[in-house]
Amino acid sequence: MKEETDVLSVAQFANAEIQATEETEPAKNFRFYDNRQKYLMFVNTCSEKRVVSERIALELDRIRPRPPAVRVFDAGVGDGTVLARVLRSMHRRYEHLPFYVVGKEISLEDIRLTLEKLPDRFHEHPATVIVLTNLYYHEAPYLSASSASSASSLIWHEVALSGRTAAEYERQINDLEPFLAQHWRASVSKRSGNPIYERPVVLVLYLQSCRFLLDQIIPRQGAIRADYDLVIASQPYRARASAEFKAKKVVAPLALALAPGGRLVGIHSCGGDPGLELIQTVWPKEEPFANGRRDILRETMLAMGQEARQYSFNALSDEQSKFKYVMYTLPNEIDAEATSIGTSTLFAAWNNANYVAQIEDERLARAMTDDRYLACTKEILRKHNGLWFWDESYVISRNHEP
Repeated sequence: MKEETDVLSVAQFANAEIQATEETEPAKNFRFYDNRQKYLMFVNTCSEKRVVSERIALELDRIRPRPPAVRVFDAGVGDGTVLARVLRSMHRRYEHLPFYVVGKEISLEDIRLTLEKLPDRFHEHPATVIVLTNLYYHEAPYLSASSASSASSLIWHEVALSGRTAAEYERQINDLEPFLAQHWRASVSKRSGNPIYERPVVLVLYLQSCRFLLDQIIPRQGAIRADYDLVIASQPYRARASAEFKAKKVVAPLALALAPGGRLVGIHSCGGDPGLELIQTVWPKEEPFANGRRDILRETMLAMGQEARQYSFNALSDEQSKFKYVMYTLPNEIDAEATSIGTSTLFAAWNNANYVAQIEDERLARAMTDDRYLACTKEILRKHNGLWFWDESYVISRNHEP
């Protein structure tokens, strides 16, 4: 990867105007990723998870871990696919170094999917501590609830996996199901419409055989280091939220958890692709991507105040920042000689375009009252010989100590 360009300075945006914060009316605060059907279809029919993990892996050569471990924070593990792929890349790059990895996720379904991917990671890289938590963005890096009432109810569960095989680790991880069902619960905030935890939970996993080696790495409640070498922030906020909200509630708290020399990689959808073209065919004035990486970096600088002077905010050039991922289709399914496009492909393309654009269910239901949406989907697929999307990335790095 080329050296970053287009680096934003603190002085450049010192007098930038503060934007209005995100609306908090629950009915307007649509949670696109709460729809499991849309999410799972998108994950399984698009290459985004693979491409995102490859983008994040580029940063592994730029971090400079210090003893006792390579420290990574994933600000929304989702189904664990990106994290598992990044862990593989970390093993290739840092085969003999211990790993300390914290993943934030409030969804019980996603925690289950993430846990399914961990046995093989422990088997390949035994010197690993994995921590999963449902804490909020400003809390999760420190594994500590901010309010006294939440802190007093925090559930800290440490599991030392025994055995020598991935099958043995899998069995013990499966045994966590009753614990997860009882404690990993969320409700909906009446103020914001966002999911909130009922009780904060921290789940710590490592191999008993490596307990001695990992003694200085296993977190201890009330004594947490938050100096991460790498923070992964892939799609951690709603596209339509204001840049100020994204900065204050998500990006700035994560950047402040970086170690000297640490790097935060932010990734989000940015449009300008056939997916958005499909959306605008049905809703001509639709502009789901309210702000770009430069807007978010500007607001993050403002949110961080004087602390921002210790960081570099790298918007990157378009060539470095943007990357494309595709929707999978069968060979020759959409070429000029194909007589028809399969119904499953049409539905997947429609779903994926709406998932990326975060279209509300009510509007989707109205658009699907006739077959026009399928005709529009077919037209876009034939025009572009498939469906693909753009993501963009940015990097916030903390300066090395003198």
